[in-house]
Amino acid sequence: MATAKITKTSAKSTKTTAKTPKKNQSDSDVKKILFVASESTPFIATGGLAEVIGSLTKALADTKKFDVRVVLPLYSDIKKEYRDKFSYLGNIYVHLAWRNQYCGIFSCVKDGVTFYFIDNEYYFKRPGCYGYFDDGERFAFFSRSVLEIMPFLDFYPDVMHCHDWQAALSAIYLKTNYCFRPEYQYIRALFTIHNIEYQGQYSMDLLCDLFDIFGEYRYLVEYRNSINLMKGAIECCERFSTVSPRYAQEIKQAYFAHGLEDIVRKNEFKLTGILNGIDDISYNCEKDAHLFENFTPDDFSNKKICKKELQKMLSLPQKPDVPVISMVSRLVSHKGLDLVTAVIEEFLQDDIQVVILGTGDAHYEGYFSHLAQKYPDKFSANIVFNGDLSRKIYSGSDIFLMPSKSEPCGLSQMIACRYGTVPIVRETGGLYDSIKPLENGYTFTNYNAHDMLYVLRQAVSDYKNKAEWTKLMYRSATTDFSWKRSAKEYEALYNEMLK
Repeated sequence: MATAKITKTSAKSTKTTAKTPKKNQSDSDVKKILFVASESTPFIATGGLAEVIGSLTKALADTKKFDVRVVLPLYSDIKKEYRDKFSYLGNIYVHLAWRNQYCGIFSCVKDGVTFYFIDNEYYFKRPGCYGYFDDGERFAFFSRSVLEIMPFLDFYPDVMHCHDWQAALSAIYLKTNYCFRPEYQYIRALFTIHNIEYQGQYSMDLLCDLFDIFGEYRYLVEYRNSINLMKGAIECCERFSTVSPRYAQEIKQAYFAHGLEDIVRKNEFKLTGILNGIDDISYNCEKDAHLFENFTPDDFSNKKICKKELQKMLSLPQKPDVPVISMVSRLVSHKGLDLVTAVIEEFLQDDIQVVILGTGDAHYEGYFSHLAQKYPDKFSANIVFNGDLSRKIYSGSDIFLMPSKSEPCGLSQMIACRYGTVPIVRETGGLYDSIKPLENGYTFTNYNAHDMLYVLRQAVSDYKNKAEWTKLMYRSATTDFSWKRSAKEYEALYNEMLK
């Protein structure tokens, strides 16, 4: 059985550094939650997962009911301004199959949450987070390290909350290699699927040599003649969840589950869906410094200035009564862009303007760039990743289009609402759960280009009724998408797991 070699002087210093913070309640009332994830704001982010980890942990810590901690890899892309604030706690050696690898441990406290960073330059001193040939080995080491640092830190969580396939092995190891150790036996595991498309699939001949999983546990990760780490985590965890209630139902179907529908249905008794929130402090039309002018849901007059300045910046005619329809998205097919390309030129015959921001497939990048040249007064293509411009587009648009083929949760439709920009979405995943017709936006059901176009034209028609449109903007901007709402649901789930 694997053990970790601990540097004694480092471990000694850790006793004071990593001590559980004092709470208002008694120690028995404070639940210990350990998040295991591959990224988190503000330290390192490639997508929505990072925002979830950064925001949900803060919301849970704010309740004063949880001692919340997070374990992340120490990537070289983490900026120096953050690294300078890290404290070195010490190091151990982590055994993984035939390897015995160095594991440095750093920590940082932010917004009441303690973050730990796993240091190993062989695995993590390289650009970016993912996309390497040895990602399986990198995240196997990371997951094993999560279990091995617990005695070093003298911190054993009540719930270990693992996210996506990169952290799946931490749940698998907990219930296999570590299940006979007394100090690990009372740790509950929760596994959250942010996108079931990415499952961590590998050849079965890597089972022992790479992942340190032996014959008696082979059945947990074996699926359709290959290793499937997400499948293993679903089987091992006490509970698993998705990032919206609708998506939890959808992944029982082959259309959405990418081959895992049988496993999901087999384990659906322990499945739940909780809709993500957004950072309502950062995305705040009253205080956001990125906007041309700030405004409030009670007074949208300055939003007109945001629209005028956006049109000016993007070289579009400054027409206050022409609706601006925007998309801020990765330019990939499952975002519904095949629907857009099918009818966009027909739609551009109407009195409208369209703004697109994003990068992705060369096919879509080229097509939208061509449209911008063909319709310079009606279409603006911004093939870049630009956070500042995205805020200006959210605040300066009238309508936000998000016609995704599948969307586990989606954040853009919620962000658009915060700026009084009315979303049009397809009824799938978190889009269905967050946007309700004529309450805070528009929806269409079928994955059909002309169904989408019909709803777009309905919204453009409604836009002309300024009094009713302003009421719809208000309802959109005041919809509660805060993490406080989501945190309450996670709190209930944790408590249920700990009964």
